[in-house]
Amino acid sequence: MDNYRLRLVLALTGILFAALWVFPNVVPVKKWITETRLNYGLDIQGGLQIVMGVDVENVVAESTQREIRSIESVLLKDAAMATLSAPNAKKGEVLIVPSAGSEEKIKTAMDRDYGTMFQLISTDASGMTYRFIDAYMLDYRNRIIQQAIETIRNRIDEFGVAEPSIAKQGEDRIMIQLPGMANAERAKELINTTAKLDFQIVSQEIGMDKLSEMIANAEKAGGYNMTTLKYSEYIEKLNADIKAQLPAETVVYFEKNQNAQKIEIGAVPYLLKTNTTLGGNDLDDAFVSYDGQSGVPVVSLKFNPAGSTKFGDLTTASVGKQMAIVLDRVVKSAPSINEPIRGGQAQITLGQGTRDQAMQEAQMISTSLRAGALPARLEQLEERRVGPSLGADSIKKAQKGAYVGAILVLIFMMVYYKAFGVIASVSILVNILSLIALLAAFGASLTLPGIAGIALTVGFAVDANVLIQERIKEEILRGVSWVSAIKEGYDRAMSAILDSNVTVASVALILYFLGTGPVRGFAVTLLLGIVTTLFGNVFVSKVIADTLVHKMGFKKLSI
Repeated sequence: MDNYRLRLVLALTGILFAALWVFPNVVPVKKWITETRLNYGLDIQGGLQIVMGVDVENVVAESTQREIRSIESVLLKDAAMATLSAPNAKKGEVLIVPSAGSEEKIKTAMDRDYGTMFQLISTDASGMTYRFIDAYMLDYRNRIIQQAIETIRNRIDEFGVAEPSIAKQGEDRIMIQLPGMANAERAKELINTTAKLDFQIVSQEIGMDKLSEMIANAEKAGGYNMTTLKYSEYIEKLNADIKAQLPAETVVYFEKNQNAQKIEIGAVPYLLKTNTTLGGNDLDDAFVSYDGQSGVPVVSLKFNPAGSTKFGDLTTASVGKQMAIVLDRVVKSAPSINEPIRGGQAQITLGQGTRDQAMQEAQMISTSLRAGALPARLEQLEERRVGPSLGADSIKKAQKGAYVGAILVLIFMMVYYKAFGVIASVSILVNILSLIALLAAFGASLTLPGIAGIALTVGFAVDANVLIQERIKEEILRGVSWVSAIKEGYDRAMSAILDSNVTVASVALILYFLGTGPVRGFAVTLLLGIVTTLFGNVFVSKVIADTLVHKMGFKKLSI
C-alpha cells in the first residue's frame, strides 16, 4: 500500500491521456487537443512505390576528373612532369604519361599524397595506370547512395509524407515507398526534380553555327534526336559522339527556347567549360523572390562563405564572358558577367509561362536546392501504385483475427484465473489503448507488421499476468494472507518479467537499427509495447488489485 494514492493518480492520468489520444482516431473530429493522428502504411492505405536508378558511374567519373586536376598540381610542385588523362574515368582510372626521368618522382608523390585513394595497377609503354583502391571505390559508391537517400528523405519530409520507406536496393538503386496517394504524387514530382546545380562558363571556342552543325551531323549519323531519347540519354550520347571535335574540358548542354513549351521543341545549345567547381554544395539558402524590373518569380541563391569566395573568384576571372546556371544539365539562364560579383548571391530566371507556372517551378526548384542537391542524377526505373483495396481487405482480416484472438484470450484468463483473470483482461485493454495512443502521439504509421507487433505485445502482456498470478497462487498455498500474497506475487514476478522484456527490447533495437521500412515499424511497435505492458499489465493491474482488497473491502479474491 506504499504510495497507493500516487500510484492511483498516475494510473488514472495515464489512462486518461491514452483515451484522449486514441479518441480522434476512432471518432472523426475536426478540432482536438492534439493534431497528430495514427497514420497507415503503404500496405494498408495504399500509395506509391518507386525504384530509382542512381547514376553512380558518372559521379565517379566527375570525381576522377577532379582528382586529375589535383594530381597535376601536386606533381607540378614536385617537378615531376607528366601528362594525365582518364581513359576509363567511370572506373576511377588515371593514366599518367611521365616525362623522361620523372617516373620515380611520380610514384613517390602518388604514394605520399594518394596512397589511400589510388593504387598502381600497371606500368607499360603507354604510361602508368592508377585506379581507385577497391575499398575506397566501394565506400565512395556507398556514400553516394546514402547521400542520395538522405537528400530524398529530406525532400519528402518537407512535404509531410508520413513514414516513408527509403532504402538501398542492389548496388545502384533506391526503393521509395510513399503511403498516401496525394502526398506521394507531390513527393514523386520533387524526387524527379534532381536539382543538381552547376555554374559553368560559356566557351566561345566554337561558334554557335558551327556547334549547331556538329550536333545536326551527329544526330543524322546516329539516327537519334532529343524527341526519341530521354534528355539525359540524349546528352550522354551526343557528347560521346562529338567529343573528338570539342575542346578539352568542355561539354554541350541546352537551354529551352523562350518561345517553346518543351526543350525538345526548341533547344539552344551551349558549349560549357567543365573545370569550374562551383555547385549546389556551395549554397547556403535558396528561396523564391521577385525580379525587380518585371516582378516575375525567380529563385534567389545565397552562397555559404566558401561558395561566396568561389563565386567571387569565378566572376572576377570571367568578366566579359557568360556564366551558365545549369540545373540538371539544362541551362536555365546564361547572364553576361560585366563585373566581379562579391556579394555571394545570384538568381535563376525561369522560362516563359504563366505567373502561376513560374511560381510553381520556382517553389519546386528552391525546395529541391534547399533540401540538398543530390550527389547523382536519378532515373525512374519502376513505378507501382498500391491501391487501398488490398489494405482494406488486410485490415478487415487483421481486425477479425485480432478480435477473435483477443476474445479467446480474455475468456481463457477469466475462466482460468477468475477474479484475477478479470483484472488481467482489463489490464490488457489498457495496454492496447496505451500502445495505440503512443503510436498516434508520435505520428507513427501503422503497417501490417505493426499490427503483428501489437498482437505479439498482447502475448507478452498475458505472459506477464500469468507469471504474477502463478506467483500469487504459490504464496496462497504457503498460507500467507491475501494482502501479503498480492504484494509478494508482484514483487517476485517482476524479475522474470523484466528479464523477458529486456531480451525482447534487445532484439527490437537490433531490428530497428539494422532493418528498414516495415521491419523498423515492427521494432518500434515492440519497443512501445514493452513500455505499455509494464504500465498496463504490471502497474495498473497492481493498482486495481490494491483497490479491490484495501479500499473496497474484498478480503479475498478467487484465483
